[in-house]
Amino acid sequence: MKPPSDLKAFMKQRRMGLNDFIQRIATNSYACKHAEVQSILNLSPPQEAELMNANPSPPPSPSQQINLGPSSNPSAKPSDFHFLKVIGKGSFGKVLLARHRADDEFYAVKVLQKKAILKKKEEKHIMSERNVLLKNVKHPFLVGLHYSFQTADKLYFVLDYINGGELFYHLQRERCFLEPRARFYAAEIASALGYLHSLNIVYRDLKPENILLDSQGHIILTDFGLCKENIEPNGTTSTFCGTPEYLAPEVLHKQPYDRTVDWWCLGAVLYEMLYGLPPFYSRNTAEMYDNILNKPLQLKPNISNAARHLLEGLLQKDRTKRLGCTDDFIEIKNHVFFSPINWDDLNAKKITPPFNPNVTGPNDLRHFDPEFTDEPVPSSIGCSPDSALVTASIKEAAEAFVGFSYAPSMDSYL
Repeated sequence: MKPPSDLKAFMKQRRMGLNDFIQRIATNSYACKHAEVQSILNLSPPQEAELMNANPSPPPSPSQQINLGPSSNPSAKPSDFHFLKVIGKGSFGKVLLARHRADDEFYAVKVLQKKAILKKKEEKHIMSERNVLLKNVKHPFLVGLHYSFQTADKLYFVLDYINGGELFYHLQRERCFLEPRARFYAAEIASALGYLHSLNIVYRDLKPENILLDSQGHIILTDFGLCKENIEPNGTTSTFCGTPEYLAPEVLHKQPYDRTVDWWCLGAVLYEMLYGLPPFYSRNTAEMYDNILNKPLQLKPNISNAARHLLEGLLQKDRTKRLGCTDDFIEIKNHVFFSPINWDDLNAKKITPPFNPNVTGPNDLRHFDPEFTDEPVPSSIGCSPDSALVTASIKEAAEAFVGFSYAPSMDSYL
């Protein structure tokens, strides 16, 4: 269990994107002496260019148009919204709580800098996120995209506004969850992953920071920037990406991997919900990677045999023996640990969540740290060629919808 004094540092580290993480350990002489870390950092040139953004080409003109496809709303513009609070920060921009001027509805608007995206050659990831968002409208546990639009220098994604708090926030506050609560969340997460897999999408970045609770306490999965599309049931991919604590062994080994990488991550999240830390966590990066690759899974005796069996199946280091490797979501769905779950009722949201955030309305953001919302809304956010921003604020707002990728050092963006 983490001592309280370490909590803030732990949370900061957990919000670090993998690019920033790799760059940090690549300059750490102690970490780089470790054989496993040297192997991980010894990337092929294409991977290295992608991961480290080595020798990026000069960015195209900011006026370059990006094809937003079916989600595009050409008539939308920034001045349609009151931008109220900064509620998240990412590598390419920020997420803001916004109220639409015409209908007074609240949205989470993700604002991305084209220049930053193009400089880091991330157009594919951004468009992949857009494509996955477009397919999410039919699933109850995936955040929805209403529409997108762009100005000369920015992209805007208008998303569902979710204000029940990150699962990570609630987990850190309570340290761990009782098994029935952990089972409920794991079932809703598994349902969302199974749906993505049915669309041949591998999520690749499951972690408590990307899992939100809605106002009723149901799971909402967010941040699809690392999703990989067009992965057939037996298909593989090999891009080195994810979040350090949750990287599956085959990803660390730089081997081809398949959709079972998501079931490993589900196992890691379930373990963290039950025990309070990821399964192979260490503050020492090299040691943590070595643990993931080589250390046997250790389970304390305070969980049920069903939970133990499920964790052993999901956190199987050999992906060809991992639970889900044959029949994917069906194997997880039919596991004895989930026998209390009626999956039809679950997907219809007929099961009462074990925890209710008790938010009083859109302005009630009590569940979040003010780290982001204390920031002033950048004046450039609402600017468009034909209008200026009219800034509004709500005093009681603290934070919401922080499920997108974090980069604590990106203060210069926007």
